[in-house]
Amino acid sequence: MPTKSTTTSPSTVLGRQLGDELRCLREAASLTTTDAAEALDCTKGKISRIENGRVAVRLPDLTAMLHAYRVSDTETQARLGMLARKANRRRSEGWWNQYGPVLADTYRDYIALEAMAGSIRTFQAQLIPGLLQTPDYVRAVTVASRQWQTGGEIEQFVQVRLARQERLSGDSPLHLWAVLSEGVLLQQVGGGDVMRAQLEHMLAASEAPNVTVQVLPFSRGAHASMFGPYVVLGFREEGALDVVLADNPTGSIWLEREAEVSRYQELFNAARTSALSPTESRAVIERRAKEHRT
Repeated sequence: MPTKSTTTSPSTVLGRQLGDELRCLREAASLTTTDAAEALDCTKGKISRIENGRVAVRLPDLTAMLHAYRVSDTETQARLGMLARKANRRRSEGWWNQYGPVLADTYRDYIALEAMAGSIRTFQAQLIPGLLQTPDYVRAVTVASRQWQTGGEIEQFVQVRLARQERLSGDSPLHLWAVLSEGVLLQQVGGGDVMRAQLEHMLAASEAPNVTVQVLPFSRGAHASMFGPYVVLGFREEGALDVVLADNPTGSIWLEREAEVSRYQELFNAARTSALSPTESRAVIERRAKEHRT
């Protein structure tokens, strides 16, 4: 299994150092994040992610930022350029990159952000969240997806999923809050024995103080989140903006504009409010686990 990922990886430290300096230069130029976004022709969310060290800074973007911030000192330009190269090189050495052949670009980007996130709020309509899946459940889902052809590729994907789960433990664990449609508990992924073990595993995981699981029962009727799963990633840095990964009929998309992220925050709040309490949810999960024994 890969070595444990942490929120203090070399790429994160260097990225934050670069981001802090860019923030200071922007503020010294009396520019807002909106001004900087206009200069780079990007979203304000991207500027925030750069300044918080959460994304790589491409050299053309760095050049554009320094020009917008009126930084003409060649020594400063060279030093920040070298810092960006080092941060990008270290970022490319993240443990997940060794599994490049079995990971889509969107998924690899997601893992990199998850490694730095402080919290995850997610709604799932059909599947147990990846951070709570058992190896047998992962295998069953992976086989059913038909994206990987060989047993070796499937096992690599399982190892990636298990490595991600290490974020739920350690000195600075990720806070996971998952709301699941009741259908997730009934879907026969891998058969009865696999589902029973999976639900029992999720029950055990939900006892941790940093893990909250709620079930949204069928009896609640139609709701806004039923149209697709999504994940809201939050970060500990002051002023950091949330980022959303949402599924649609053609794949997964990143959302970072404040209005779009705010919409998903509202969706999640509505889902958790409509769902059973964590205690009531545990009772439902336990009952469904027993039903899978029969």
